[in-house]
Amino acid sequence: MRNAIEADELVSRELSAVIESICGDPDIDEAVTLGFVRDRIRKSLDGFAEAERIHRFGDEEMLCTEVDTLIEEYGEDVLATDLATVRASEELSIVIEAVIDDTDEDIAPTLGTVKLAMSEGLVARLAGEGLVEPDEEQMLLAEIDALIVRWGADAMAESVLRFD
Repeated sequence: MRNAIEADELVSRELSAVIESICGDPDIDEAVTLGFVRDRIRKSLDGFAEAERIHRFGDEEMLCTEVDTLIEEYGEDVLATDLATVRASEELSIVIEAVIDDTDEDIAPTLGTVKLAMSEGLVARLAGEGLVEPDEEQMLLAEIDALIVRWGADAMAESVLRFD
């Protein structure tokens, strides 16, 4: 498991979304550090005309302040993804909850356990129950694979549940 910094209380949902968006940009070849994120947010602020900035006041300025606070604490070279809070999609959360419900209370399911259950037909069963769409299985497998790459197969599945 790679997460050395507990991000759940450090980074807002909005900043996490910005970090994930930047990390998902295929045109970015360099490491996405906090300094890089700060520069991207500042560039987006510079791109707005003053009148437009007045109507959007708060969004980018608050994000910049949040990033500056994180840089003061961790430095500008820390990987932004180590601080971003990642949550499963609503559909994957349904799958994870099904695994949790089907597992002994004393055993906390891991991301690897969820993937194994998915490969053994859990998504098809949930689709049959009308809880997920039948054509989403490949997307859900790709999502669980991405979470495993990021956090490791031994990470607790419950830690990525979406509670919106």
